[in-house]
Amino acid sequence: MLTTRERRPAIQTLRGWAIQVLQEAGAIHECNEHGWMQDRADPHARERAFDIARGDPPSGISPDAAAAEVLDVLNSIGDTCPECPPG
Repeated sequence: MLTTRERRPAIQTLRGWAIQVLQEAGAIHECNEHGWMQDRADPHARERAFDIARGDPPSGISPDAAAAEVLDVLNSIGDTCPECPPG
């Protein structure tokens, strides 16, 4: 029996792909009010994102380069929304 695997939608940039992988893994989420990406600081979700990046990188991108892009995106996202009031 032939099995199919659901493919992710085409993403125009490597950064967009990394954001989508991080969202799929649950490592980041959007502020409900303003739409800013926020790091959930969940080590298990981060590891899932790296596993996805290494296991299914975009065409023409090495697994290490895909994981590096995920790390770059994670490092650029804070854990709070810059528009929400503190505390």
